[in-house]
Amino acid sequence: MFLRGRVATSDGTKLPHDTLVERLCNNNVRQQVYTAPDGSFSMQLGSRTNVTLDASADGNTRYGLSGNAPAEMGIPRTDLSNCELRASLSGFRSDVVTLVARDTFAGTIDVGSIVVERIGKVEDMTISATPYKAPKDARKAYEKGLAAKKASNLRVAHESFAKAVEIYPKFADAWFQLGGVLEQENQITAARNAYVQASAADTKFLPPYLALSNLAFRDQDWNELLQLTNRILELDPLNYARVKGYILDLDSFDYAEAYFYNSVANFNLDRIDAAEKSARKAANLDVRPRFPQIHLLLAEIYARKMDTPSAITEFRIYLDQAPNASNAAQVRERLLSLQASGAGPLAPPDASKN
Repeated sequence: MFLRGRVATSDGTKLPHDTLVERLCNNNVRQQVYTAPDGSFSMQLGSRTNVTLDASADGNTRYGLSGNAPAEMGIPRTDLSNCELRASLSGFRSDVVTLVARDTFAGTIDVGSIVVERIGKVEDMTISATPYKAPKDARKAYEKGLAAKKASNLRVAHESFAKAVEIYPKFADAWFQLGGVLEQENQITAARNAYVQASAADTKFLPPYLALSNLAFRDQDWNELLQLTNRILELDPLNYARVKGYILDLDSFDYAEAYFYNSVANFNLDRIDAAEKSARKAANLDVRPRFPQIHLLLAEIYARKMDTPSAITEFRIYLDQAPNASNAAQVRERLLSLQASGAGPLAPPDASKN
């Protein structure tokens, strides 16, 4: 069975190239496909080849771009009636097309158009306002530092950012950039202090918290990592944007990484349910994907919870996304061990669970 349709903007402008169409069943993403340049899309239900994401009925199982996911083996009418389609792209709000009462016996279902509307934008949590408040000389030094950093001239970048914060001590962006340069120079203690200064200068500026989280992750300081990532999640920028009808500048801050760190901290502090919740959020945000280790973490979470089939699935996804990782051999051994424990091959998703 195929679902066909088109995504169109309410103002008639061209769609971005990375527009996704999602099929959700009982609020869980079951499948995603990219639109063609003209906005058209075709979603083959039960296909092994055209899906970029597919999930079990409980939303736990996700597959990568290679198309190695098991087929859904047909879509029962009762299952499809609980499903809907929506577009997913940064900067737009999407209509929802319900699939209830659709003819599931037809070979192709034309769902018509999914209309998306441009929405506003809020950047205060990912881009600090301090550059606009800084004196002219401080801004000039900051811009010189950015140019030097881009040219990989760390000495000049270091000197320029240091000058900017000397002129204007509340220059959060300059403190953050200085921290990054210091980290590249392997001056970790000084880098940490710069990130702290950046977060103190602008408490809603999220990148310093993520940089500090990265350092806590390296140090395996799980309590510190949990505190830092909780600070990010307490600000809840994704929910704020959704409720207020805005979007965030997702290119300037990696929410998947933040949720991943939060999950790691919870996992190592034996808070397994919280770890699973954050890891699944990280996996949902990592659409392209860029962080295969999220699935390795999910595999360990499910193994801890004695959910062997889900653990096997997540190990497979990790190996699919990172086949040449340094730990790939060990992960394959772990996967074989789990399969030999009696779990057997991964079964197709059970639609009766919906």
